[in-house]
Amino acid sequence: MVDLIIRNGKIIDGTGSPWYYGDIAVKEGKIEKIGLLTDVQAQKEIDAKGLIVSPGFIDMHTHSDLVILEEPLIEAKVRQGITTDLLGQDGIAAAPLPQGYVSTWQKNLAGLDGTPAIDWDWQTVGEYIEKIKRNKPSYNLAVLAPHGNIRMEVMGLANRPATDEEIKRMQDVLRRSLDEGAVGLSTGLIYLPCCFAEMKELESLCQVIAEYGVPLVIHQRSEGDEILESMDELIEMMKRCGAHLHFSHLKNCGKDNWHKTADVLKKIDNARISGLEVTFDQYPYIAGSTMLSAILPPWAHDGGTEEMLKRLDDLQLRDQIKNEMSTALKGWDSIAKWAGWSGIIITSVETTEKQYCIGKTIEEIAKIEGTNEADVALDLILHEKNSVGMIDFVMNEESVKMILAHPAGTVGSDGLLGGEPHPRAYGSFPRILGKYVREEKVTTLEEMIRRMTSQPARIIGLQDRGIIREGLAADIVIFNPDTIIDQATFKKPRQHNVGIETVIVNGQVVVQGGEAYRKPAGIVIVRDYPQIKLTVIK
Repeated sequence: MVDLIIRNGKIIDGTGSPWYYGDIAVKEGKIEKIGLLTDVQAQKEIDAKGLIVSPGFIDMHTHSDLVILEEPLIEAKVRQGITTDLLGQDGIAAAPLPQGYVSTWQKNLAGLDGTPAIDWDWQTVGEYIEKIKRNKPSYNLAVLAPHGNIRMEVMGLANRPATDEEIKRMQDVLRRSLDEGAVGLSTGLIYLPCCFAEMKELESLCQVIAEYGVPLVIHQRSEGDEILESMDELIEMMKRCGAHLHFSHLKNCGKDNWHKTADVLKKIDNARISGLEVTFDQYPYIAGSTMLSAILPPWAHDGGTEEMLKRLDDLQLRDQIKNEMSTALKGWDSIAKWAGWSGIIITSVETTEKQYCIGKTIEEIAKIEGTNEADVALDLILHEKNSVGMIDFVMNEESVKMILAHPAGTVGSDGLLGGEPHPRAYGSFPRILGKYVREEKVTTLEEMIRRMTSQPARIIGLQDRGIIREGLAADIVIFNPDTIIDQATFKKPRQHNVGIETVIVNGQVVVQGGEAYRKPAGIVIVRDYPQIKLTVIK
């Protein structure tokens, strides 16, 4: 007797191989047997006739770091078929978190992760992982070690180069975080305090991840105006380090830059041909989403949120900020310049007074308030004390499809869950399978499933999942390939998809028949790094 049998489904196993018919028996959270299992009895049976049975999807770029501590079942995620989230993104996340910076860091993350009602009572990655475990999540989590948090622990939020001694201490904090279970290093070179780091600092940290065999997951410094130059410096750096380079939410922003997309992908191909492992994740939309304060030049963030707010209140510095937002700076992309004020939509605010801004563009708010758009944006950041989220329309559909067709890619929703969020938080995976695979045939179903399952599992070292295979964890999605599609829109983002019939996490059903169930089915997946001793043979 097994716990569960899935019968009559078309199995796409996650390897890229063609589908095949078969039954899957699940026992004690693992796949017990695959085949024609007519004689096997189970406590529960699921008839998957006419449906696809695949490994659970792995979301390679998420911002559920704080929400998961408040809500162990995030329906927006599991209803997409996501059975594992990768936390700790963009170099600015939950841990490590030195106690002296808790209040400052809460404000810095507010526009990205919101302000959930949780106790900020952890300091290290290990303590943060234990806190997630105690909250008994309904799906799996893995954690990256964020560069910005590491830098903050060693030298605060100052805008200056790190000394050699500080870099050594950062390497030690990174090693500690990896030993506590982190599956890689992340950075976001547009975000405080990562944006203050010199390449020497980042390269020194990448020397550590090369020792551990884990990736650098990076929001690169330019995703448009200088994207090719940005990629070149990273590729050359990673060749020196010998570590895996993974681009976060790969995209090509700004109308004047859209023609560069083919060259972006060619750089990835050439790097791989040269022997450097390069991969990426992507969300399937022409708009991004982040904190509104990302429109500010890097120097404006020096010292943290409180110092940034003081600068916005200084008329002379404000004028300088407005000028640089309109022109951009060498080495810094201006989202405001790319999107224009009609292309930036407010998704979340903190105060009751400004709730009317949610869902409106900066241009629309300026008309209501009778002032200019740049001041509206800066005043909103100031009034909300940095707790403002935005959507920014900066990409085009042709580039999205070109990137989506590349075999080195994976999928990351990059979903921010507060306010009226970007629809990617609810629709990314079904949108790809419905719109881009079934309708537009950008790639095959088997290939895309590989990029949602076994490929991300390999990148972050998840040895026991990502493939339908006997003995591996029973993270499984059952969906209708003829109907699966997203329902979330920019106007109505909080809408679940259609076509995902059943989601199973470690052998437990957490979604079935339009219902999601809060169960302690998930685990925090940590990497165990063996101590490798090299013997030199003379």
